[in-house]
Formats: sequence, C-alpha cells, structure tokens
Amino acid sequence: MFIMILSAFLIIIISSAMMMISSILSKKSFIDREKSSPFECGFDPKSSPRLPFSLQFFLIAMIFLIFDVEITLLVPLISILKISKIFWFWGIASFFMFILLIGLYHEWNQGALEWVS
Repeated sequence: MFIMILSAFLIIIISSAMMMISSILSKKSFIDREKSSPFECGFDPKSSPRLPFSLQFFLIAMIFLIFDVEITLLVPLISILKISKIFWFWGIASFFMFILLIGLYHEWNQGALEWVS
C-alpha cells in the first residue's frame, strides 16, 4: 500500500514539475509586431485576416458532436444485450432513443438544421 501511495505521489510531483517547466519555457520573452501580423508573401494583407465565422456552421458542428457522443453511448447497449433481460434492455434503449429524437425535434423546430435562412 505504501508503494502505491509513494508511486502516486511521485507521479504527481513529476507531472507538476514538467508542466511548470514547459509553461516557463514556452513563454515569449518579447512581442514583436511584425511577427504577430499576418504574412502574405511580403505584401500588406488585402483584407482583414479575421474573417467573420458562420454561426450556422458552428451550430451544425456542435449538433454533430452532441449526436456523435450520444451514438457512442449507444454502442455499449449491444454488449449489455447478452447479460440483461430483454424487457429492461428494450426499455432503456427506447428511452434513450426517445430522448435523442426529442433533441432532434427541438433542434429542427428551432431552425438550427436549416442551412439557408
């Protein structure tokens, strides 16, 4: 037991020391205006380097990530099928799918899935 506590303590100390060292070494010592400005083959930029970002694209990406994680949560249900009772399996799976469908309906109703508005 003592060895496990000592190992955990050493791991925490070593990882903390590595994070502090990397934080200290990664700091820029000076900020140069030329280095932080955008570069276009030696010429001044023709337009703003910061283009406006489509909020609709961001919403679609977030919805994709949310449903992707939810599908990842559905995958273990297949392995649970072998060890659980079929009634409880279908009840839990149906409830989870119902929640997903309600979320999809809500996004559709709010107009988040409409690309052109």
